Amino acid sequence: MRTTLSFVIAILISMSAAGVQAATSATEVVRDTATQVLDRIKSEKQQLEEHPERVYELVNELVIPHFDFISMSKWVLGKNWGLATEDEKSQFTDEFRTLLVRTYAKALLEYSDQEIRYIDEQNSANSNLVVVKTEVTQSGSNSIPIHYRMHVSGGDWKVIDVAVDGVSLVSTYRGEFASHIRKNGISNLITRLAERNTESLQR
Repeated sequence: MRTTLSFVIAILISMSAAGVQAATSATEVVRDTATQVLDRIKSEKQQLEEHPERVYELVNELVIPHFDFISMSKWVLGKNWGLATEDEKSQFTDEFRTLLVRTYAKALLEYSDQEIRYIDEQNSANSNLVVVKTEVTQSGSNSIPIHYRMHVSGGDWKVIDVAVDGVSLVSTYRGEFASHIRKNGISNLITRLAERNTESLQR
């Protein structure tokens, strides 16, 4: 898989701005929001480097409201979602959200100028799923294909998966978590995620 930074860039440039209605195409949402979000990162680069804790606030403000974490959690856990208690579902979703916040926040400060090309938008028949295909070019390296899987929830486009260079975020975590659950159970997975999140915050 490419670096964590690639996933961060992928997520950030796919966010829909507050108030954008689902009547707007997914590609238009991605394109119109990219400049706004990335300009904010660049304009606050120095402040974020001086006060790293503010990067968590930035991620929560710009990224988290535009994820459908319930759907992502269901797909990441697969059949284990149906076997989990309501408390376990809620706890897992909270810890999974925090895990992504911590991951994106740490890589956010590494951001440098990227060029985005918008390739195509594919609609899934008989569903509200859309895949927006783009490429991100980096100086001195090959372009990175990034595909955003989005759907309409509550009248807005929400991100439910991102694939960077053919590697799906949901599929990656799904395999990791399924293996852990088979060996230790879902309760232990939640505990381990909470520990990882705490350790990440302290570093």
